[in-house]
Amino acid sequence: MIALADVQSFCATARAATTSAILFNAVQDITARMGFRHFALVHHIDVRGPEGTAVRLVDYPREWVDVFEERRLYASDPIHRASQKTSIGFLWAHVDRMISLTARDRAVLAAARDVGIGEGFTIPAHIPGEVNGSCSFAMGANDELDTDQLPLVQLVGNFAFEAARRINRPVGAPQIPTPHLTDRQVECVALVARGKTDWEIARILGVGSETVTQHLKDARDRYGVTKRTMLAIRALFDGAISFTDILGS
Repeated sequence: MIALADVQSFCATARAATTSAILFNAVQDITARMGFRHFALVHHIDVRGPEGTAVRLVDYPREWVDVFEERRLYASDPIHRASQKTSIGFLWAHVDRMISLTARDRAVLAAARDVGIGEGFTIPAHIPGEVNGSCSFAMGANDELDTDQLPLVQLVGNFAFEAARRINRPVGAPQIPTPHLTDRQVECVALVARGKTDWEIARILGVGSETVTQHLKDARDRYGVTKRTMLAIRALFDGAISFTDILGS
């Protein structure tokens, strides 16, 4: 099981990674320390096609990669389809509650089990204007998943995908600028990261709820995101807020 300090260390490494190989090694290391056997950090498209900047860092068994490629499961894989229904991480055991599984879906999941893949946890990656993606961590067939650490696993997955998409941006593209947030926006985003509602943030800061809502809307607009969770992750990745801001003194 990992601790917050492990997540902080990984986030620093991911933020500093300049190549896919460096990031792959970092994700592989944290995957093992979290107790998982495999990971897949991917956009849900055929990376053999013309989309040369697609994210694809995969550490699954070769047998499963072959099945996945042969059946061209990039968008139709049930885990990938389920990830389009939510913006937070989910257990694979809950997929049948999220989408209607077809006979083909059940065959795909059975094929994964046949090559030794057990329970897993997937963190969706929905970036406006980009192809959907996800970061998945998988156990071995007989391994027991520690659900207590899943909030930390979610942070790792979000950071890993954000690092991968920045590394894979088109050659010659300008550096992605860090949006500038006002001091009040930073306070609001940090409190969002602590799980506070707009009403709770307003009480803490001594302002109206409408003011908080506007601050957060402006912050989301600056980052080009629509979800509060992604706003907090992007701000944390860029250093606009820190783990200290989230945890408090």
